[in-house]
Amino acid sequence: MRFEEPILLYGAGREAKSTRAFLKARQPDLKVFVTVDSGEADIEDAEVIAPEDLKAALAGHRFGLIVKSPGVSRYKPIFALAQDAGIPVTSNLNLWGGAYRDGRTVIAITGTKGKSTTATLVHLMLTRSHIDAGLAGNVGLAPLEIADRHPVVIFELSSYQTADMNFLPDIAALTNLYPEHVDWHGSVERYYHDKLHLIDRDGSFAVALGAGAKGNAMVAQAVRDHRRLLRELTREELAAIDKAAVGSRLKGSHNRDNAHLAAQIALAAGATLQGVVDGIVAFKPLPHRLEEHRFGGMIFVNDSISTTPEATKAALAAYKGQRLALIAGGHERQQDYAELATLLTGYGVTVVTCLPVTGGRLADATRKIAPQIVVLEQPDLETAMHSLCQRRDQFDAVILSPGAPSYNQFKNFEERGKMFVALAESIFAPGAL
Repeated sequence: MRFEEPILLYGAGREAKSTRAFLKARQPDLKVFVTVDSGEADIEDAEVIAPEDLKAALAGHRFGLIVKSPGVSRYKPIFALAQDAGIPVTSNLNLWGGAYRDGRTVIAITGTKGKSTTATLVHLMLTRSHIDAGLAGNVGLAPLEIADRHPVVIFELSSYQTADMNFLPDIAALTNLYPEHVDWHGSVERYYHDKLHLIDRDGSFAVALGAGAKGNAMVAQAVRDHRRLLRELTREELAAIDKAAVGSRLKGSHNRDNAHLAAQIALAAGATLQGVVDGIVAFKPLPHRLEEHRFGGMIFVNDSISTTPEATKAALAAYKGQRLALIAGGHERQQDYAELATLLTGYGVTVVTCLPVTGGRLADATRKIAPQIVVLEQPDLETAMHSLCQRRDQFDAVILSPGAPSYNQFKNFEERGKMFVALAESIFAPGAL
């Protein structure tokens, strides 16, 4: 792989930095440009092109390829202009495919929710089976960071990455499919199309479907040939997996489904059943996903990574049987909270604290459907936590499971989750005000 013309990096995050390192190692003298829509264009040995100067740069053919970061929507008008100018757009993932795909077993896992847990479990199951496997994508390393270190590579991929993935995996897996990321894709229909692009292609690769993907007509159509589907787990395998899951840190039925899917994939990739069981035992919850803390005799669950109503339902189901205070709401992505409101009472929710912007819709729906639930609308997370402290006799656990992204008030879901834990300790811990 050699590049004859300069390259533009669109974005300056972790993937862009690994792309720059890859290019520098291969072609030290290659001219590289960088542009960002916001933040610092902090890329070593790259000349900055301001976004407003991109049209002129395209017209002048100052570069011959654009490597787009995942967070930058492929539907930005500038990329249509690039296509008209004959300048292709690619990704860190596709560069990895061109450089390192041959001779490796590739497992690609996507889905609206559960993909990180599933990918992490597959990695644990394979390594506990003494298979040299690496984990990359949205968890682990960026694709070009993992390079050629392992003969087996597990990619956890978002819809941003599957949208234009140009090489085939050996095993493609889909956990589930719900509306998400409408702001990036432009519509729910386009989101579905881009997500399903992982499996909706010609080729002889195997396909594994999670419980939330089975029975979905769009998924069934995307699978094309159902002979692609991996075999189902045997009764004995299911029994061993479920037994291991009971004593593990996998909480909730949704994580049991993730374990089943991961086992199906890992066994197909050469894992042993003992390795599968050992992988489940070794699993540690990912940060900000059903992450438990205890302050002042109360449980606080940081599920800040929840960005869809479906993820919130799964979080509440994992704590069914307790009196719950739910904190929900965030950045607008045109999601429907009506069904979630109908389920709150059954999950044991006694108080729901709603944050802008989407929390307003959940508040309205809850008041209408479940008037016995205390509904609090608060402007920010700190105010919400103080208001809950005043009602601490009405619940046993507080769950931050927003069912929405964080961008309207936080840099990312990690920042939101860390603030939640810090506020829980400062407000509810013994001696707190």
